[in-house]
Amino acid sequence: MSNDDATSFRCTYCGQRNALAEGKPVEAARCGRCRLSATGAPHRKFAELDPDSYIHPLDAQALRALRAIPGVDTVLKKLIELTGESYMRVMSNANTVKVGPTQYPDLDAKLDIVCCTLGVPKPDLYVTVTDPIFGGGVGFNAMTTGVEKPFIIGYSLLLERLDEREILAVLAHEVGHIHAQHMLYTTAARLLALVTELLLAANPVTATFGLLINMTIRIALINWYQKAELSCDRAALLVVQDPNVIVSAMLKLAGGLMAGRTVNQEAFVEQAREFDRLYKERMVDKFWTIIAASGQTHPFPVWRVAEILKWVETGEYERVIQTASA
Repeated sequence: MSNDDATSFRCTYCGQRNALAEGKPVEAARCGRCRLSATGAPHRKFAELDPDSYIHPLDAQALRALRAIPGVDTVLKKLIELTGESYMRVMSNANTVKVGPTQYPDLDAKLDIVCCTLGVPKPDLYVTVTDPIFGGGVGFNAMTTGVEKPFIIGYSLLLERLDEREILAVLAHEVGHIHAQHMLYTTAARLLALVTELLLAANPVTATFGLLINMTIRIALINWYQKAELSCDRAALLVVQDPNVIVSAMLKLAGGLMAGRTVNQEAFVEQAREFDRLYKERMVDKFWTIIAASGQTHPFPVWRVAEILKWVETGEYERVIQTASA
C-alpha cells in the first residue's frame, strides 16, 4: 500500500484511500474496504493472462483424456440441459446470503480484486452455512458452479477460520475455475453426483445400471476434477502473490484451527516435502495415495502444498508473473 501523505494511504489491492491514525505506521494499517493489511509491495494486476500459462500438466493430461471420449461434451451439455443448472442457482438463492457492496462488503471487495487481477467478469458470490444444493451437512469448502453464468458459494465455517489474505486465496482459487474454462466439466461433475444420489435413493437397482453405462465418463470426469484443483491453486497464488498464504490456507484445510494450540507452518511444509519424496520413491506409497484419492473430490492438502512449492521453486511461477506483467 502506498503512502499518500502522513494521514492517509492508498490500498494497492483495491485502490481505496484510507485515513491513517496519527502516529500509526502504514505497515500496521488495514484497508477499510477490503480489510487487507498494508504492504510495501505493489499488487500486480494482469491485463492479459493466458490460462494455458499456468495450467498444471496433470490437469491438461486428464482433460485431454476426458475430451478423447467420443461425444463427451454432447453428453455433458445434455446432462446440464436436462437437470438444469437453474436448479443450483435457485437453491443457492434460497438458502444463502448473497454478497454485495452492502452485504459482506469486504468479501465483495476481495472478489473485485481477484477478478481485476485475473481479468475475469465478476460472478455472483454467496455465503452459506449448510450445503444449499445437495442439502444437509455443514460445509468446510468453497465451490464454483454454472456454465452460462457461473457463481461461487463460500461456506462460512471455512471463511470464519481464514485470515483476510487466505480468504482472498480461496476466492482466487474459485475464480480460477472460471478463468481456466473449467465450468462445463465442474458443473457436470456436480450434477452427475446429484443425479446419482437421487437415483440411488429412488431405485438402487436402476441407478446401478445407469452408473455402469456412464462409468467411463464418470471415471474420466472425477480424475480430471481433482487435477483441475491444482491449476486453480496456481491461479490463487497469482492473485495473492505469496506462497506462504497458500500454505497457511492448506494447513487449515488439513488440520482446522484449534484455539490455544500452536501450529508450525514450516513443519507443515516439511511434511509436504516428505510426502512428495515418498510418493516418488516408494511404489506402495504411490499405490495407496492413488487408491485413497480416487474417492475424493479434491487432492489431499499436503499434496497441493507440495505441488505449489515445486511450481515456485522451479521458477515457473515467476516466469508466468513476468510474462503476464510485461
